[in-house]
Amino acid sequence: MSISAETFFLDSHAQGTLQSQIQQMIAQGILSGRFARGEKLPSSRKLAQHLGVSRITVTLAYTELVASDYLSARGRSGYYVSDTAPEPPATPPQVPKSDAVDWSRAIGQRFTGGVTPDRPRDWSRYRYAFIYGQTDPALFDHANWRLCALKALGQKDFTALTTDYYDQDDPKLIEFILRHTLPRRGITARPDQVLLTLGAQNALWLAAQVLLTQRRIAAVESPCYPALRDILTQSRCHMAPVDVDAHGLPPDRIPQADVIFTTPSHQCPTATTMPLDRRHALLDRARELDALIVEDDYEFEMSFLSPPSPALKSLDGDGRVIYVGSFSKSLFPGLRLGYLVGSESFIREARALRASVLRHPPGHIQRTAAYFLSLGHYDALIRKMGRVLADRRRVMESAIREHGLDIAGSGAFGGSSFWMRAPDGVDTRALTTRLMDQSVLIEAGQHFFPIANPPTNFYRLAYSSIPVERIPEGIARIARAIADIQTNPPPSS
Repeated sequence: MSISAETFFLDSHAQGTLQSQIQQMIAQGILSGRFARGEKLPSSRKLAQHLGVSRITVTLAYTELVASDYLSARGRSGYYVSDTAPEPPATPPQVPKSDAVDWSRAIGQRFTGGVTPDRPRDWSRYRYAFIYGQTDPALFDHANWRLCALKALGQKDFTALTTDYYDQDDPKLIEFILRHTLPRRGITARPDQVLLTLGAQNALWLAAQVLLTQRRIAAVESPCYPALRDILTQSRCHMAPVDVDAHGLPPDRIPQADVIFTTPSHQCPTATTMPLDRRHALLDRARELDALIVEDDYEFEMSFLSPPSPALKSLDGDGRVIYVGSFSKSLFPGLRLGYLVGSESFIREARALRASVLRHPPGHIQRTAAYFLSLGHYDALIRKMGRVLADRRRVMESAIREHGLDIAGSGAFGGSSFWMRAPDGVDTRALTTRLMDQSVLIEAGQHFFPIANPPTNFYRLAYSSIPVERIPEGIARIARAIADIQTNPPPSS
């Protein structure tokens, strides 16, 4: 690998001759680890031209560095970092310049301190990973996704690959969503009523930014999707948490609000499905309040126990429901591809906001997904996942009953997780830490509640990424850890 001449700069305030400054620059690059052994230095001509010095000055600097074994000369090939050059120190050198900015005053708005959980990056090394939303490599269709990605790289799709759509989207993917995805949810729409997003979370952020102000009120389920709580907190709107029950969000408990956020197909995180009569009641309540509804329809594809209920958007006769869909949960989370469906007026504003932030999702990702969907690979993957998840769910339910654990919520239509309740007095944050030492991963439930003092004894168990044969032992370890905490509670902080 060659070192570019553009990486070198002379300091106008540096002491010493030009030759010594060049020697020092190269030596510091080697000692700091920026220049590795065997890498080729720029030719003396190129470096001299770049630095604005004579070629002989650079040549003399190189010669001195060869003599001190920092560099080696290879005939007509040029100069290289010597194979016996001093190695960088084990600890990185201290940055000499201090940060003189008072960031506590300079930062005008803070976005840290949210409640979204921070999952271990090495989650797959845990033998019993009851972790939500991660891809099981045994289920994903690697071969066909690779073929679709290669197809999207072809000359035929050169325009889709390289074009700056500005504020538009790949017409092939939009066409598939309009003709295949939305009709399955009972929704009809036109191209100007659909906007692609970087996943459902990005869609929720766009909706919150367009619809909410500091004076408006957002009704939100409790418990809810943690990232939504962060989004609404950052929007500085007024949040009105509404406790869900066995059928999801109760319409008669919704206070005066401007926007209602709900997950009717699989309530997050309880996995409860809202019945049809309650969906009609929710629309009536929104009409009474003159409120809009943002429907997050995540995991509707995972209705493997029985067909999914109609989307709330499909029952909407007023145009007050904004629909959020995503391919990230059903394909893989790193895809970051979702969509918004709403009235032309709303989509126009959301499109303009998206264009000012990220323009559009990458064209190659859009076209690859369009091929994967339109060629039938997506439907085949969903059917395969449904069969496997149904088997895992059956085994997990049996293990949970055997060990006397308490299910607080589970989707009647399917899904990929159970919402669990530990006995009173068991803090699931402590439980989570204890289980990690036993190669078990669970999600503590506190961060799902958009309230100041959330209950501490809820947790979520997902079965999307754990092989079926590991489920019984994993549940047994959870049960033993809970019993141990009850017998030997940790000291109060």
